[in-house]
Formats: sequence, structure tokens, C-alpha cells
Amino acid sequence: MPQVFRRTQESQAAHLRGSSGLFCGRPPPKQVARDFGYTVGSFHVLCHHFRRDPDPIFFVAPHHGPQSQPKKSAARDAIISLRKQNHSVYEISELLKEQQCPLSPTAIREVLKGEGFAPLPRRLDEERPDYPRPTIEAVADVRDFSLQARSFTTRCGGLFLFIPDLVRLNTAKLASAAKLPGSQMIPAEHALRSALALKLWSIERKSHVMSLAADEGLALFTGLNAIPKKSYLSEYSSRVTPARTTQLLAAWHEQVSGSHLFSGESFNLDFHSVPYYGDTPVIERHYVSMRSRRQPSVLVFLAQDADGRAFCYSNADLRKGEEAEEIFRFISFWKKTHGKLPRHLVFDSRLTTYAHLARLDKMGIDFITLRRRSPNLLKEIVNLPRSAWRVVELDVPTRKYRFPRVYEQKINLAGCEFRQVFIQDLGHDEPTVLLTNQERTSAKQLITAMRREC
Repeated sequence: MPQVFRRTQESQAAHLRGSSGLFCGRPPPKQVARDFGYTVGSFHVLCHHFRRDPDPIFFVAPHHGPQSQPKKSAARDAIISLRKQNHSVYEISELLKEQQCPLSPTAIREVLKGEGFAPLPRRLDEERPDYPRPTIEAVADVRDFSLQARSFTTRCGGLFLFIPDLVRLNTAKLASAAKLPGSQMIPAEHALRSALALKLWSIERKSHVMSLAADEGLALFTGLNAIPKKSYLSEYSSRVTPARTTQLLAAWHEQVSGSHLFSGESFNLDFHSVPYYGDTPVIERHYVSMRSRRQPSVLVFLAQDADGRAFCYSNADLRKGEEAEEIFRFISFWKKTHGKLPRHLVFDSRLTTYAHLARLDKMGIDFITLRRRSPNLLKEIVNLPRSAWRVVELDVPTRKYRFPRVYEQKINLAGCEFRQVFIQDLGHDEPTVLLTNQERTSAKQLITAMRREC
């Protein structure tokens, strides 16, 4: 008698004994369930179905799935024939695909194992049939770069639209001023252009460059015979220290000083958390707004010119506890590069502390910031009479909420007097609280400047 049928009979006996036990005073359900490997709940469900089914199918052998594999069976003779011709499982898979009988190498290996065939010994590349294989691309070396007339196809043709800007930028001067590392094969300016080309082409990770390793257009843009590979870019990024990055930023500011890229009138400042998915234990956990949670990430400080909308400063070398001081590092950088302090700063409440706001005020730098909505502040806003509020009209025709209500007051924080503005009807569930040291700026100008930063 087949083993499957024996198991079926044993299961049927278990069902019958359990059901009779409920009616004939045999062992209790708990003991029957334990004896035959059921939970008590499952056993009660079986008894329930058995009692209420007028035509029980408990003792009918269950319907099993297919006991054969049609695709393997149809290709068995072809597989054996090809193996006798000394073809590997991968070669057999490709040949079967051409014969409209596709089968994976794993399935072919199972068929051969079932027929008693041993695996083939490993062969050298030259002993294998000719089929497309990974190519070995040239090593990046400026000494092999050639401008000889030729034609080629490239996926990165749009990069050449940046050539006029690249000439004006003078990457050789930038690399020299920042003291970027280089070598005889890949000088510093070529390494800088390689990194710049990847950013311009929106290549997110260094590993993604490997799909473009054979692209002659990308190599031509960088001035090399081939684009540097992933290993070089990973090693090079580790050699560029934060100090050299700051020097590169300063040199870039000097290069574009006459292009009106940075008006220097107002700056938007903020932190941004870049998620990190590696295993390095020194990476700290920060709040990632995109994920609405704290996770390992790199905290980046960014400064953007409010008029030109261009990012003019960044720093990713931040640790917890250093956030409040970063605003003064930016101020120091701007003064050293441009010879004057920033005139106006816009940022939110997470950027710095009240004591540092007083320090900014003493330096003569205007600022607008959002204040945290504490329970006491919210209670104060709720208790204000409606007559205390006034309505202002924002000069932004495209905005849905153009008529917010405002209330202004003076407040003393960290020994300095600031102007505090409560704002309602901006489209938020809770009121907005602005804090500034600008006494003569109208409320609607303050709201417009803050909304532009947000």
C-alpha cells in the first residue's frame, strides 16, 4: 500500500476517534488532539465540520497536485542528447531557448542528475563556445587620450551643452586652488571633471558608473580615454577631506563672483538628513523627514541664495551637538570669501538656539526664523481676542491662502528683545510663530520671505 494512502488512513482514523470521543465518552478532545498532532482549536473545528456535513468527505483521499513536470519531460531527450555532446547546463539552456522550449539551468541540472550524469569539469574561457561575455574596458589614463577625428555613439550627449560653462569655470584653476589629489594617469582637474560629469548626468551612486564605463562621450567630456571606474571614485572620495571641499567652494565663489549667481542679499538655511544603509557603526541616527522616523543618516547643512536659488555652501561633516554652531561656520565662510557678513538669513527653529539668535542680533545680521509651538504659546494664541488680530494680503496671486490673520508682540529671549508674530489661516492646522529682529519690515513681507524658504 503506498505511503501517502497509509497517512490518509491514519488521518481518517484520527478524525473518527476524535468525533466518537465527543459522543461515546472516550478520551477527552484535549488528549485526542495531543495524540494525533492537532491543536485543541483545530480539533474542535474538525469535529464541527464532521457533525454538520450531511455528506462528509473526511474519508475521501485528497486531490493532489500534478505528479509530473511536463516541461522537463518534454525536453528530457533533448537535454540528454546535448549533454552527450559535452554541452554545459548553461549552453543547453540557451539551445533549448532557441528551440522554443525554455528551461532554466537549475531544471536542466536536476534532469541530468536524475539520469545519472555527473557535472562537467570546469573549462577555461578559450575552451567554451563563443558567446557574449563581459568586456575588459581600458584603464583611465590621460596619456592615452586622443582627439583624433572619429565617430561614436554616446548616451551622454547632453553633457556637451555644459562645455561653455565648463570653460568659464576653469576646472584646472579650481583643482589647484583646492589642492585636490591627482596622479599622472588621472590629474586633479580630470578627476574633478569626472565627478562633475556624474552629477550633471544625475548618476546617484558611484557604482552606477559601471554601466557607462564604455561610453566614449562621457570619457571625452572628462578629457580622458575612459571614465574612472567605481573603485577609483570610491577611493578618491575618501581622499577629499572636508577642508579641501571648503577650499573648493571658496575657489568656486571667486570664479563666479562676476556672474551675479549670488546676490548675497538673503540666504535660506536648513539641515537635510541623507539616509545611510551600510553597516558603519560611527553613523549617527537623525530624523529623516521623508521617512518620518529616525534612522542612520548623514546630517548635511545647506545654504541657498534666496534670489538666485543656487546652493552656495554645504557641510556634511556634522555630529550631534554641533548643529547650533554651523550657522556661524557659514557666516565665517561667507565673510572670508566675500569680505562681508551675510545681510539676511531665513531658517527654522531646529537650526540654532535662542542664545545664538541674540549673538546674530549683536552681529547686525537680520534673520527670520520659525519658533517651536510650545503648549504655553498655543494657549496664549487661543486666549487672544478676535479683535486683536488683523488681516494682511500677501502679494502672491497664485497662493490659495492669501489673507492670513496676524498678531505682533515684543518678546525677550536670551537677554535680547525680538519681534514675535503669530499667524493664522495659512493653510495649517496650527498657527505659525515667526521670530525676527527686523523691526521695520512689514508682516506680509516677513510671511512671504518665510514661505519662500519653506
